[in-house]
Amino acid sequence: MPAVEASHPKLTSLTTTTLSFLLERQRLQSTHPTLHLAQIVANLRTLRSGVVALQDASGAGSGRIRLRDEGRDGDGDGDGDGEGDEGVAALRGQYERLRGMLGEEEAHKAGLESIALPEVPSPTLPATPELERKRSLEPMFEPYTDEPDEGGILLQQRQIIQDQDEHLDQLSSSIYRQHHISLQINDELDVHTGLLGALDTELDGTDARMASARRRLARVARGAKENGSTVTIALLILVLLILIVVFKT
Repeated sequence: MPAVEASHPKLTSLTTTTLSFLLERQRLQSTHPTLHLAQIVANLRTLRSGVVALQDASGAGSGRIRLRDEGRDGDGDGDGDGEGDEGVAALRGQYERLRGMLGEEEAHKAGLESIALPEVPSPTLPATPELERKRSLEPMFEPYTDEPDEGGILLQQRQIIQDQDEHLDQLSSSIYRQHHISLQINDELDVHTGLLGALDTELDGTDARMASARRRLARVARGAKENGSTVTIALLILVLLILIVVFKT
């Protein structure tokens, strides 16, 4: 699969596609254990590299903004960077969830390691009560679940499963037609087998009659060979008698 640019929307779309493949693979695990495995591994590798890149970029930006905010009196709140960190953390949680659905053994074979949490740089300025208050108000990220807040992903999964069911129904109908055609071919083969058996029987009878005729001809030929002189004399006598009768008349 081609590399996906490390952007939050594209990586979110990639997690949706990978989740579809994993759900289908789990549904058909007993009959197709390697279904979509190569595509899932490629998607997870791309997702991991994208999350790591966003995490590194977010960590560098967060350090700069944190140092800037600590140097102020608390006027700036750093909302943009907080939203970026939240998105990266959500993607990281989705990656870990998808990796867990794939299985630890398959993930280890494919070299899909967990994403390490970013190291938070220690501030160069002493912490202030205002900074402590802002840190305490930072949102706690919940792990990724199969029931996202937006219903679009779930609706897409249902549509994919419905399409797969329709394809399976069409495949079942095609297999039934092939089975019916196979039964008809089997019946025709039985008929032809019967005809060939009858022909074989007739050929056996003809061969027996031919053998009997050959034996009779052999006996006649053998008798003619043994009694050839006698037959010749009888024929000459018959010719002589015919000549006598002719000349007398």
